[in-house]
Amino acid sequence: MDRSELGDLAAFMVVAQELSFTRAAARLATSQSSLSHTIRRLETRLGVRLLARTTRSMATTEAGERLLETLRPAFEEIDAKLKMLGELRQKPAGTIRITASKHAAEGILWPTISRLLPEYPEIKVEISTDAALTDIVTDRFDAGVRLGEYIDRDMIAVRIGPDLRMIVVGAPEYLSRHPAINTPHDLTHHACINVRLPSSGALYVWEFHGEGRDLNVRVDGPLIFNNMRLAQQAALEGFGLAFLFEDVVQEQLRTGQLVQVLDEWCPFFAGYHLYYPSRRQQSPAFTLLMEALRKNVADLSPAR
Repeated sequence: MDRSELGDLAAFMVVAQELSFTRAAARLATSQSSLSHTIRRLETRLGVRLLARTTRSMATTEAGERLLETLRPAFEEIDAKLKMLGELRQKPAGTIRITASKHAAEGILWPTISRLLPEYPEIKVEISTDAALTDIVTDRFDAGVRLGEYIDRDMIAVRIGPDLRMIVVGAPEYLSRHPAINTPHDLTHHACINVRLPSSGALYVWEFHGEGRDLNVRVDGPLIFNNMRLAQQAALEGFGLAFLFEDVVQEQLRTGQLVQVLDEWCPFFAGYHLYYPSRRQQSPAFTLLMEALRKNVADLSPAR
């Protein structure tokens, strides 16, 4: 398609919207005769009539209506992108609404936002922490933050955090009273603290990898939570073993309050991603925040 064809289509869309050559010509800053010639040229090129015209009225034909339905979203998208380019000249401002798990909000979002906001006081950020998977379109969020494996394929996903891993930990007092743990199979002889997934309602299966294979273990024990912080506290108090994010328990591991077991069976996996609808144009404020979050991948990557 050359430029003249694109111009003819744009002219037709204005005429179809106005249903008047007089009003359309005024909007396009051209003459009625020139506009009429443009529409006839377009109809000749397409081989169909697009407008039904009489001396008193005008209407789109069936072919004209179908063409209008095709053109409208395309030109609206162009207008939106042009508006976005214009906004880039302005200082980023406005409200950004994000849904995230508590772990992602505390470890990824807040450290970045706390650095960004003092430089851009006209930006407002709302963070809603929810362990369940949220429909960001229905609930009118600008974006969500989840682990990459849980993001729908029709979303754009941007990596914003380092690799993570889940590890098995217990209090020294608990471990001293129970059998040694050499493989994940040994967990069946231990009190394990379960976590119920808010998305499915099922108990979280502890996932391991070692000796060239994946191994999933369904554990059992006296406690079930839907909150990993409570599972961590129960482990600290010696009620059993917990399967937790490594970064969350680093301080307790350092001080000896918790001890890690099965280290070689706990693999790293891809960390958090920011995701948003693929057809939604984002504001300069959102783009600024997204770029700041993307830097976390390098800045926060764990030592292997």
